Amino acid sequence: MLSMTRKQQLIAQQHMPRFSPEYILETVLRYPVVPVFYHADAAFAQRILAACYAGGLRVFEFTNRGSNAFDVFEQLVAYVYDHCPDMLLGIGTIYTAEEANRFIRAGADFVVQPCLTADVADACRRSGTPWLPGTMTVSEVFQATRLGAALVKIFPGNVLGPGFIKSLRGPMPTVPLMVTGGVEPTEASLREWFGAGVNVVGMGSQLFKNPDDTEALSRQIADLLAFAQTAVSS
Repeated sequence: MLSMTRKQQLIAQQHMPRFSPEYILETVLRYPVVPVFYHADAAFAQRILAACYAGGLRVFEFTNRGSNAFDVFEQLVAYVYDHCPDMLLGIGTIYTAEEANRFIRAGADFVVQPCLTADVADACRRSGTPWLPGTMTVSEVFQATRLGAALVKIFPGNVLGPGFIKSLRGPMPTVPLMVTGGVEPTEASLREWFGAGVNVVGMGSQLFKNPDDTEALSRQIADLLAFAQTAVSS
């Protein structure tokens, strides 16, 4: 078997994604809770990812928010291949095509933006990588769908609120939506957002209030995922 390092090199050289865009979208919709996480220490980030995996999640967004984010991400990619092979590992907080391409070559399964930029959309389309742009208006949601978004991120959710989702679902009933910002790790919060019409929720700091207790984190995630999967299908 190829070593992880060599496998990464081959993927980078061939620009071949691990999974098809269709499979990635299907997986995100099947596991509708997405952790949004950054930490400068790779070992700590690996522990958090492993706890999420043990809790049943199969989608993880690492954010490009620190000076060494790329180095940590590369180590997470290696960890996923060796220990969590069916975990989708995406990169968030991407603003430019150059950033997108760099992380895609490193093994990102999907790319998330806090905003919507056509050059990142194009970079993702060229590489066959699902693109999840951030939007906060009906016009931006429409533009995202025209540019090929796999899933449209509504951000910031705490500003827009579930009422925006309900209103959006009138003219746009079928656009796959993920909300981040303002989602709390409680059944009440998930019920409100899924009831409003989102397909997926992203959770950051609210989910990691006590990250050192990874066993408790895994149990919490398992409970949230079970509830979310029920809520989104009802």
